[in-house]
Amino acid sequence: MIKINLLPYREKEKKENLSQQVFIAVGSFIVVILSLVCIQIWMNSSISDLESKVKTAEDTLSNLDKKIGDLGKFKSIKRELEQKLGVIETLEENRLAPVKTLDNLAMLVPKDIWLVKITHKNDRMNIEGIGRDNIIVADFMKEIERFEPIKSVDLISSKKTEIAGVTLQQFNFSCILKKGF
Repeated sequence: MIKINLLPYREKEKKENLSQQVFIAVGSFIVVILSLVCIQIWMNSSISDLESKVKTAEDTLSNLDKKIGDLGKFKSIKRELEQKLGVIETLEENRLAPVKTLDNLAMLVPKDIWLVKITHKNDRMNIEGIGRDNIIVADFMKEIERFEPIKSVDLISSKKTEIAGVTLQQFNFSCILKKGF
């Protein structure tokens, strides 16, 4: 025998399936929207953190640029000071050289020679004086030629002069100094 069920159970199942599908679709949509909102909030916070880090880095960079500018200024000042100190050291080293040279030259002067004038300019030194006679003047010139700082000696003039009734020899030497003196 065949039974026929006239109740609308299939339509009821279709309506239940449809309401379940709508519920799942709406729920999925809400979950997707909530996920997107959470991602958006996380991205915004990440962006604001990065922007604050960039601002901090820019502030640090500007401070470092100021320090680098100051450092460059200090380096140029240091360079200038080192140059000045070098000049001072050179002057200090060479300060006593003329005094020593004149002292040693004074030791070479015999008792019959009187120096009147000594001038020094660049690498030249002029010696003017008076001697008892030509032989003493010539011996003095040879002594000066052997003197270490002197490279060469030239006789510029030699003439007889009378001082207080005594005939003396007036002379003028030009000396070329070696480098470093």
